[in-house]
Amino acid sequence: MWLHTINPSVKLLTVLASVFVLALFLDPVLYLIFWVGLILMTFTLSQTSWKVWSLLTAPFVFMAVGYVWTAMLFPNESLMAQETLIFEWGWLRLTEESLLRSAGLGMRVITFSALSLLFVLTTKPTYFMLSLMQQLKLPTRLAYGIMAGYQFLPLIKEEFQIMQRAQQIRGVGRPRTIKERVIQWKSFIIPLLASAIRKAERTAIAMESKGFTGEPRTHWYRKISVGQRDFVFIGIIGALFLLSYIGSSFFN
Repeated sequence: MWLHTINPSVKLLTVLASVFVLALFLDPVLYLIFWVGLILMTFTLSQTSWKVWSLLTAPFVFMAVGYVWTAMLFPNESLMAQETLIFEWGWLRLTEESLLRSAGLGMRVITFSALSLLFVLTTKPTYFMLSLMQQLKLPTRLAYGIMAGYQFLPLIKEEFQIMQRAQQIRGVGRPRTIKERVIQWKSFIIPLLASAIRKAERTAIAMESKGFTGEPRTHWYRKISVGQRDFVFIGIIGALFLLSYIGSSFFN
């Protein structure tokens, strides 16, 4: 799909710029319009699954609800005297301005999470590192080290699961308390570290044998370029922000 073909570096810089610009506002209507636009982009211009997106968004929604309740229950007392009171019950006072501020904080968290997921779910890690090296001039030693470490994560997880199953076969029960879990994890640390060191040594030897020296490169097997579609993506994000700003001004 279209979003998957956008240059990762351009996509990253656009997302970061959007975050910095949106952080200057605290308008829940602006965030809501921008969030709806991001959702439409994510599911119409990419192959993102609703289930995966919802699962990854759930923790941010929980965090946003926490921000809203905290801002509503513990407002700035120096500002409440000049604000419009909506509800009062004992020590609990709710004003129109504090409600808007709390809603703005909550929508800010949800919108930033949608921006992050738009980048993460539509970007391949390998293409991302290649783009960082080619467009943003990231040192090749650092980039290839990060790529190798990323490839090791699934292998380390698989070895951890194998160790757990081996202990269960030998009669070791599942840990039930936090203390038992910590003891079990300690028994896994040294074998996993030893295995990771062996894999790192093999990878380093293999890279050296294929001529990798860490020097800056001028030729690439896979060229990541900046094209017209990348500027279209920047324009869409900019237009979405303008639409959100105009919409918030209309409702306010």
